[in-house]
Parts: sequence; C-alpha cells; structure tokens
Amino acid sequence: MPNVYAVIMAGGVGSRFWPRSREKSPKQLLEIVNKETMIQSTVKRISDLIEPKNILIVTNKLQKPMVMKQLPQIPTANVIVEPQVRNTAPCIGLASLFVHQNDPEAVMVVLPSDHIMQDEEEFRRVLRLAAWVAYESGKLITVGIQPSRPETGYGYIQFIDEDADHTNPYFTRGVYKVKTFAEKPNEATARQFIDSGDFLWNSGMFIWRADAILREIRHLLPELDEELSKINDAIGTDSYDQVVETSYRMIRSISIDYGVMEKTKDVYVIKGNFGWSDVGSWDEVYRIAGKDEHGNSVTGRTHLQQTKNTLVYAGDKFVATIGVEDLIVIATDNAVLVCRQGKSQEVKEIVDYLRRKQMNDLL
Repeated sequence: MPNVYAVIMAGGVGSRFWPRSREKSPKQLLEIVNKETMIQSTVKRISDLIEPKNILIVTNKLQKPMVMKQLPQIPTANVIVEPQVRNTAPCIGLASLFVHQNDPEAVMVVLPSDHIMQDEEEFRRVLRLAAWVAYESGKLITVGIQPSRPETGYGYIQFIDEDADHTNPYFTRGVYKVKTFAEKPNEATARQFIDSGDFLWNSGMFIWRADAILREIRHLLPELDEELSKINDAIGTDSYDQVVETSYRMIRSISIDYGVMEKTKDVYVIKGNFGWSDVGSWDEVYRIAGKDEHGNSVTGRTHLQQTKNTLVYAGDKFVATIGVEDLIVIATDNAVLVCRQGKSQEVKEIVDYLRRKQMNDLL
C-alpha cells in the first residue's frame, strides 16, 4: 500500500447554514447531524486508514484555533492556513506542496470537511481501492455518487460503462473512465441524466498522487503553478508567511473541477454507494434527520402545535409554532431564520445582504 495522506478542506463559511454557521464557527465546526462536529466526524471515519501525522487540514486564520481545539490529535504543523479564500484549486495545490516534499509519490485523499457517510466501512473500501489505482496508474481519481433522485444542486459525472477498446485495466474492479463532467442541471436535464444510467453525482472527493496533481496544475493552470512554485521554495523558511500572503493576492479563484478535472484526460471514477450527503442546506438536514409521527425534526426546547413536516432548531431559546407546515426554523442567540422548505439554498443571499450592510455582528 502506498504512503497515504488526507487533505481536508475546511476553510469555507457555510453561508447556507446561517444563522448557525458564522465566520468564526462555520458549518464544519458545528454539530449539525450528531454529537460530533462535522470535521471531527470526517477525521474519525478515515482514522483506520490514515494516521493523524498524515492528515492535513486547510483552513483560514480565523478558524484555525477552533480547528486545533476540536482536533487535538492533528499536529499543529499540519493545519495549513490560506490567507484568502481562492476556491478548491489553490487550496489543493497548496496542500499538495507539503505532501510532495515528504513523498512525491504519496497518495492524497482530498475530502471536504462537511460531508456525511452512513456506510463508513464501504466508504473506506472505496478509498482503499482509489488509493491503489491512483498510486499504480498515476491518474486522477474521483468518487461519483449513485444518484437517488434528479438533484439540481449537484454537478454530474458521466462515465463509460464498458471497456470496448480494452484500455481500462481497472474496469473489472469497478473503476470507470470519465466521459465528461456536467454542471448543475435543471430538473428536466437531471431526469435525463438519471434515466440514462451512466451519470453520477459529483461528490467533490478526489484521490491522486501528489506528483500527479501538481503535474496537471503545471500543465493546465500555469499561473497558479507559478505562485505555488514560489510558495514551495519558501516552505520551512522565515519568509513563508509573507510569500504565501503575497502569492495569494495574485492567485485567482478557481475550482479544481473547472481548472483541472474538466480539462484533463484519463480521469477515473469509482461509484460510491455509502449513504453520502454533502449536507449542503437546511433542506438536506431535514431530509436525512429523524422525524416524529408528524414529520417534524426538532432540536431544543419547543412546542409544536398543529405543525407538520417542519425542521426546528431552538438553540438556547424556546420556540413555539402553531398551524404551520413545511417550514425551517433556526434560532440562535441574536438571529432567527424562518423559511419555507425548498428555499434554504437562498439563505446565502441573507449573508450577502448582511455583508453589504456591514452587519458584522451577524456574520
């Protein structure tokens, strides 16, 4: 088995989870679906595969203290700070430099910090297979989720469900060549994807060797590679912090999907059937949460009267509802969100409004 590292991306704000998710305590650092925070659950589920010394967390300066407090088993040096948010390609590129310096052929398992997996053993089986293929082939691997509904909130991956030309040596192991990546579709297109049988949800999880992803960044994102080269030379020196700060002013925001995965050749995908959710909105929390006989999911002190199919998080407050249904009610110490189910993706617009109005006490 190759030397395997995990890179956990944990610098997001989670604006769709306002008012619980704030800049200092974003979604990944909260207890959303159980008694562990989401990042704690992410680290725990890979602990049988990857030692704490090989787990890197990429976050920002504001969130670093809380990350270190929640994950005391992770060495301080493994918590990498991005000075500015620049999407996933710079985040992954920065972490790749540290892995590459330790072992150029080490396999990186790149994971978001805020997903859940119901069948964790199957998840680990997929990661083991992906790590082996990534190490042996030098190719880029992603995990696609078998879709259960025509979801419009996810990107899709179309795979080649055959090996007619015998160019895929891993086909019999359940590893498929990627045909194309598709952006988030409308509902009609999503239904077509589902009906075709050869589309998967894009999970945002990646597995590759450190030298492989840096090679692809060099080829496809030369401007990013130029700044990463400067940072690489500064790792371990007194000038590192200043070099990173300066380079991140030059780096443009771009996702690894758009910058690399959609443009490179010979990408493999492995199907994931392990009860995955990206927990991307309060609607998704309601979908996966336990519910009472009236379809309500409740946390905290509440009184729900003539109420159906409603998610309530009361925090430290008492929340009462009468004669309502299909709502999301989230209460915190200084803000309350009430929205109809199906509209929680729009919560990020409230955060944008608060930023424009400089209402920083609510961010």
